Amino acid sequence: MLVKLEGGRIIDPAHNRDAVGDLYLQDGRIVEKPEGREPDEVHDVSGKIVMAGAIDVHSHIAGSNVTLGRQLMPELPLLAAAEGQPILPSPAAWGSYATGLRYAQMGYTTVIEPAMIPTHAIQAQTELASIPIIDVAGLVVLGNDDYTLNLLRKGDAKSDELKDYVAWTLAHSKAIGLKVINAGGSEAFKFNARTFDLDEQVPAYGVTSRGIVEAMQKAVADLRVPHPPHVHINNLGIAGNVDTAVATLKATQGLPIHMAHIQFYGYGKEGDKGFSSGAPRLMEAINKHKNATVDVGQVLFGQTITISGDILRQFDGRRAANPKKWIINQGDGNGTGLVPYKYKKKSFVNALQWAIGLEIFLLAGDLWRVLFSTDHPNGALFTRYPEIFHLLMDKNERSRWFDSLPEATRQVSTLGSISRELTLSELAIITRAAPAKLLGLTDRGHLAPGAIADVAVYTNRRDKTKMFSAADLVFKSGKLVVRKGDVVDVTWGRCYHVDPGFDSQIKRRVKAFYDTYYGADPSWFGVTEAVSDRPDRFATIRCAS
Repeated sequence: MLVKLEGGRIIDPAHNRDAVGDLYLQDGRIVEKPEGREPDEVHDVSGKIVMAGAIDVHSHIAGSNVTLGRQLMPELPLLAAAEGQPILPSPAAWGSYATGLRYAQMGYTTVIEPAMIPTHAIQAQTELASIPIIDVAGLVVLGNDDYTLNLLRKGDAKSDELKDYVAWTLAHSKAIGLKVINAGGSEAFKFNARTFDLDEQVPAYGVTSRGIVEAMQKAVADLRVPHPPHVHINNLGIAGNVDTAVATLKATQGLPIHMAHIQFYGYGKEGDKGFSSGAPRLMEAINKHKNATVDVGQVLFGQTITISGDILRQFDGRRAANPKKWIINQGDGNGTGLVPYKYKKKSFVNALQWAIGLEIFLLAGDLWRVLFSTDHPNGALFTRYPEIFHLLMDKNERSRWFDSLPEATRQVSTLGSISRELTLSELAIITRAAPAKLLGLTDRGHLAPGAIADVAVYTNRRDKTKMFSAADLVFKSGKLVVRKGDVVDVTWGRCYHVDPGFDSQIKRRVKAFYDTYYGADPSWFGVTEAVSDRPDRFATIRCAS
């Protein structure tokens, strides 16, 4: 079927396009205008905004960590709704099915789960398969596991075995890329470490966080995986940790790296309270290091829950749990830390976190390297993205919020002096074009012929919160799935992964390791097509030759 979207303002920064025109969809793809053929279906989108489907590069939507979070905080949707947060007032809103529907309603068509534990990958992939409409992918976690640390301890950081192990893990879990969480820190936590910096050594292994990240960067680069290591760096949430972020950037030695939820590392020590915005210094470093991309991890005020494999930092953060309950699960690799949290506008620290995230966006010299995220649900629930778009695009709205913050916060933030407002094209970069480029998903994030027909149409409103909360039309792979903010057809997307190839000897070595130390066979937790009843569920992204 040939579908025509007629007369809309097409925003496609990947092709420097911001102009009124028509868009044609056929057989799940965007196509050139067919000669001599009338469309089967026409949608008049005159005066409306037409964008590619949005892509969320970092959102905790599936896996054992999220499952534990739902068990710990089943009341989260009710608490959020009571605060006026835009989320369905039902525990079902926490679930996989509602997740897919709500993302689609906002015009999102692809979402990445950023923290699959290798031994729990089957559960994560099964849950991802139960999310409707959107395409998905997962990042698999290494860097605190015994196999990796043993290789590094033996001095095998540059050996092919580490590269093969990374490749095997990616393939075994059907992941799109590699995640590293507080490299070495979660392992050091098991030896009673309560802080862990870039150049501290992991007890019993004698390797540093710097060494682990460097080894993972090299392995991923050698494998030609499109997405660079997705790194949650040391000292999350600590005053003065902007020093850690800058030092980590300098340590990359030009190798590609993606630094996750960077807002949580934008903290200085200045001011009477010993806590200030380090965003200007952080962005100076990020703007300089062209090999680095980041996602922001924006904070909004209200109830949420923090979900992280950084059990060292989560253990420390349990003191601030609100409500007063938490889970720390210490296992091989990173484990899990879950701490409910409520960000408060009257809190000096929380207000400054809110301001720092916005500063990072607005001080970016190259928005192709500064991607949108809230680290859902850590900074804010994904349902609140439209509020943040509004803040980024409307200085008056931003000032209204900023002026209501504690005076002490405003004194140590530069946000009030920033007049920049993001354009629709810039918003499309950080929510569409840049995430697609980062992930190697070349068939989306843009509206050129040949792209997958993931398209979102919005009514152009001054109130960007309302504009982006509910799309007028959303097409997923050419099928109309949302009309006037309501889901009209439930389809099922695909799961994208890489398969970089490896020496088959690594299977024997890993099997022997697991048999010796765990009495388990790695085949027990390998992901196969059987996790879904849809034969075309998985799609492979090619690694560069």
